[in-house]
Amino acid sequence: MYMMLPATINEVLSSLDAIIADCRQRNSRVGYFAVLYRQMTLAVKNGMTNKAFEDAARMEKFDVIFANRYISAWDAYKNKKPCSNSWCAAFDACDTGNLIVLQHLLLGINTHINLDLSIAAAECCPGDSIKGLEKDFNKINEVIAVLSNNIQEKLSQIWFPLRFLTKISNKREEAVLNFSISAARKAAWANALLLAYEDAHTKTQHIKLIDDNVFLIAQRVIKPGFFVSFLLKPVLMMESKDVKGLIDVLQKEDAKAMLIAK
Repeated sequence: MYMMLPATINEVLSSLDAIIADCRQRNSRVGYFAVLYRQMTLAVKNGMTNKAFEDAARMEKFDVIFANRYISAWDAYKNKKPCSNSWCAAFDACDTGNLIVLQHLLLGINTHINLDLSIAAAECCPGDSIKGLEKDFNKINEVIAVLSNNIQEKLSQIWFPLRFLTKISNKREEAVLNFSISAARKAAWANALLLAYEDAHTKTQHIKLIDDNVFLIAQRVIKPGFFVSFLLKPVLMMESKDVKGLIDVLQKEDAKAMLIAK
């Protein structure tokens, strides 16, 4: 059974609630990123209410298009239908027990920013209208970045090994996360500018190229190399295996995060 795609930001929140509920029922690690993404969407909604964006109506349209990229990918994957290679990699990784929560979050962030954000921006504002979106485009990235950092801080408070890893690696995994978002913002905006002016055929080829590159990044997150894997091993061993419980931990309301877009 396919999910009806939302048309408003409130419907996006309801759809994400349905995904999270389904993940809790099936003990699916897909729920980790879904929780983070719901928090981001709520922060965007609060930002619209508090006039944090230049054009609230345009931002809602942008947010819905952006969210539908994720929701439709999840729905297609769940129903064994084709979806992008990079989302398949992120979803496939959720079926294994050899990644820590932070890696699952990073896989979702990687695909949604590096692949979906530029496509959504170009669809929302094709042609010359894309130029007026830049400030609000960057604001969404700020929301993602701060929420990601808040989630990492929350995980470090709960699972001591992650805090230890931060110390002995000079915050290496935090730097990787922040760099990913910062670099992705620049790349996504550059791709959005190109996609906004491309014809249908060229756009399809361009999106395929982006997807291939994002898939390669996902593989580096899944298999980060011997040294990082060695550092992550104690975190993985001591991290809770209770998927429902972890989803509940991530769902705990973070007032700071919810107010970030004000």
